[in-house]
Order: sequence, then C-alpha cells, then structure tokens
Amino acid sequence: MFVAGNFLAAVAGIIDFLLTVYLWVIIGRAVISWVNADPYNPIVRFLYEVTEPLLGRIRRALPVSMGGLDLSPVILIIIIMFLQSFLVPTLRQMAQGIG
Repeated sequence: MFVAGNFLAAVAGIIDFLLTVYLWVIIGRAVISWVNADPYNPIVRFLYEVTEPLLGRIRRALPVSMGGLDLSPVILIIIIMFLQSFLVPTLRQMAQGIG
C-alpha cells in the first residue's frame, strides 16, 4: 500500500505547486491591469487567457466591484489559499495513513 501513499503524496505536491504558480499568474494579471499594458503583447495575452475563465465565473456569480475596482482576483486568491491549506494537507495526511 506504500505505492498508493507515495502516489497521493506526489499528487499533493503537484497540486500545491500548480496552485502556487496559478496564484502568481493571478497576481501578475492584477499588476498588469493597473498599468496600460499592450493587449497584443504575448505575455499579457497569456495572462488574460489563463485567468479569465475563472475570474469571469467569479464576476458572474458574485458581482464584486467597488467603484471600478475588480475584487474577483482577491476572491480567487482566497480560494487558492483555502485549497492549499485544506486540500493539500488532507491529501498528505491520507498518504501517511495509507503508507
């Protein structure tokens, strides 16, 4: 059963890494939105294409904007932090229990 435990531990590590990377992508998107960035720049386009599906869903579900300030990145960052503090440790504890 140690194989299943190692597998779960590896999955937890990958999920934690991907959530951290996505968190920084969201922060980059927020910083880019503060300046007048070139919308045809490949980096800017990548940031918008990667983050807009989730941010758009949050905006539709919870119209959170205060005086033109979009708070959907803040909500998504809170969701990511929750997943990192709940899902990842849960998977790691399950891996220890199996192994």
